[in-house]
Parts: sequence; structure tokens; C-alpha cells
Amino acid sequence: MSEGQDFTVQFWGVRGSVAVPGPKTVRYGGNTSCLEIRCGDHLLIFDAGTGIRDLGYKLIPEVPIDTNIYITHTHFDHICGLPFFVPLFIPGNKITMWAGHLQPEYSLKQVLTEMMMAPLFPVPPEIFQANVDYKDFIVGETMEPHPGVIVRSAKLNHPNQATGYRIEFDGRSICYITDTEHPEFGRDPNILELLQGSDLVIYDSMYTDGTYENFKGFGHSTWQEGVRLVQEAGAKKLVIFHHDPTHDDDKMDAIGEEASEALPGTVVAREGMILTP
Repeated sequence: MSEGQDFTVQFWGVRGSVAVPGPKTVRYGGNTSCLEIRCGDHLLIFDAGTGIRDLGYKLIPEVPIDTNIYITHTHFDHICGLPFFVPLFIPGNKITMWAGHLQPEYSLKQVLTEMMMAPLFPVPPEIFQANVDYKDFIVGETMEPHPGVIVRSAKLNHPNQATGYRIEFDGRSICYITDTEHPEFGRDPNILELLQGSDLVIYDSMYTDGTYENFKGFGHSTWQEGVRLVQEAGAKKLVIFHHDPTHDDDKMDAIGEEASEALPGTVVAREGMILTP
């Protein structure tokens, strides 16, 4: 593997729970979770919230595409954009979707089929014209979707389960940890292990330490816990993600300033932002 290959993450959706478009969310964006990660010539997509719709239009000039979509979990805000992802409707595209939290009770194909089932949706997944494959794995497994591209996984603490990911390429790493609730005492050992020495940590910062007490059990964390995890794991940079839908641009500005003081170099994810680990 030669050094210096492109390794980037672009944010297409940064919100949690529900999309909130409008004048108060223009700077940070109102779409729900979706990341585009480029590992050299290879494309990986993480989560399929409403942000995946715009990503799909951006990918049209690249068809035919061969991509893997990794789902953290199948709560609606993380999968509701799939039926509007244009590459699924283009013959010749190859799209493999992955989930690690559903077995043995469910399968990813079953869950997505039921999401697009009458009377909830007008057409079933059979309407897709791309070559679509649905893959279930057991959280904790390590995958290699392409030579030199490693995707590690770890269990998160979220209702109905969720999966955290660590993407390794060209000697660098990006961790995507969203929809997880931190323990009352200490750090989550599953997350700590996944984050060790990582270059970039994208972390569920739905709440703050001040508001978290009102939402225990909802399955989310705080930016302050993200700071503590990054410091303890010896990771390099924290990215605040999965913004509360009630947090407008001004609130996110304030959070960003406070977080930067607590951990210099911390950034707040915005739609369109591209970061390189």
C-alpha cells in the first residue's frame, strides 16, 4: 500500500432523530445521519438518513458505482433516506448493505422490506434496479470490503442495539460512534477499545452534560463524554455529531466554542464538510 492515498469523510447528514430543515439550521444542516467515506478509489457509505438523498445525486456522474452501505442501526432516522437514494434505481450499480445489530431475531432485508411495505410506502424494494445485496454480520466482526480497507465493529449501548465502526486505510483510521449512551461511571470498554489511537472520532453528542439527566435511557451521549473518550483512548480529533433537532445554528456555535476550549481541535460536523484524518 503506497502512502498518501486519499482518505476522506464527507458529511451529508448530521442531525439526530428527525430532519429539521429551515432558516435556523442553514449553517450546520438539517438532514439526518449519512457519511461518505473515500478510501482511495473505494466508496463506503455509513447510515442512510435523509442526507443520503443528496449524496445519491452527487454520485450520478460516477455510475456505474460499486459501494457498501454500513448501517449503525435501523431506527427510522438512519434508514429513511434509502428509498430516495438514486443509485438504487440505476441498472449496473452494485450496492451492498450491511448491518450488525439485527441477528438472530431479524435480517436487514426483512427490516428494510417492512419499512417499504404498504400501507407505509407505495413501492417495495423490488423496485430497485441496481444489483442490491443485503448482508447481516454479528457485531464485533471485522470486515475487509476491499483490499487494504478494514472495517471493525463494536457494540453500542442503544435501544434495539446499534453498531459502532472503525474504518482503517493507508495507516489511518476514522471511528463512527453514534447512537450510544455512556455508562453512569467510567467509559464504555467496547468504545474505548475501538477508539484506541484513532485519528478521527465522530461521536454521538446529542446532549450536553447539563441536559443529559433529562434523557437517560434514550440511548444518546454528550460532547463532554466524547472529549473524555478521545482523551482516554489517545485519539487525535473529536467531531461532534448527531445534533439535537432543537439545537439551532447559534446553539451549535456555542457548543463548538465550549468544546474547542475543553479539547482544542474539536470540530462540529456540518453538512458538506470534508475531513481528512
